Amino acid sequence: MASCDQFRPGPPPALASAQWARDYNEIKAVGAKNSTTRTPAQTEIARFWEATAPTIHYPVVRSVANLPGRDVTQNARLLAVTGEAFDDAFIAVFDAKYYYNFWRPVTAIRNGDIDGNDATERDAAWLPFIDTPLHPEYPCAHCILSGAAAVVLAAEIGTGPTPTLSTTSPTAPGVVHSWRSIDDFVLEVANARIYDGVHYRNSTEVGTAMGRKIGALTAANALRPAN
Repeated sequence: MASCDQFRPGPPPALASAQWARDYNEIKAVGAKNSTTRTPAQTEIARFWEATAPTIHYPVVRSVANLPGRDVTQNARLLAVTGEAFDDAFIAVFDAKYYYNFWRPVTAIRNGDIDGNDATERDAAWLPFIDTPLHPEYPCAHCILSGAAAVVLAAEIGTGPTPTLSTTSPTAPGVVHSWRSIDDFVLEVANARIYDGVHYRNSTEVGTAMGRKIGALTAANALRPAN
């Protein structure tokens, strides 16, 4: 990237908007610690993606690196380019997070009576499913990483078949998640952070879109055969 704010998104939804009420009420229900609407499958996904940092994303990249017929230089470049995309993604997402300094669900829902929106009812005792990360909410960091990886992997695969993508998680020992498409992987990451009770849907969409732009830039600049 040329600067940390190169892909800075527009602001989060206005608190008086219908979009804010939609996201607020969705996560209030499905992301609560003792949610009665989150299914067992959604709870398992939430626990799986409680893990942070790219360690959970890199095995997805290795699913492509492990394809038959690839050599060490191809895989070294793929992993290096993915790492570059992840680094830019972190820079971009934390620039945006601290620029907007938007409140997390645990704060917003406990103060729903002061957001100026009649459709957001306060719950002073609300807790998210997982512990809230110690930085601002908007946009979603997990999502920007998956979005960046998605575009790099799609560029690497090209017109060839997509292998089964899989990874494991330190927050869900013994569990393996697999996907037949890159988009399914990206969607699971986004939904997981809503089920976790730490990100609104709009934030996951914005984070994913930022990641895709960063992945496209990185792939165009660096994902080419070595001489």
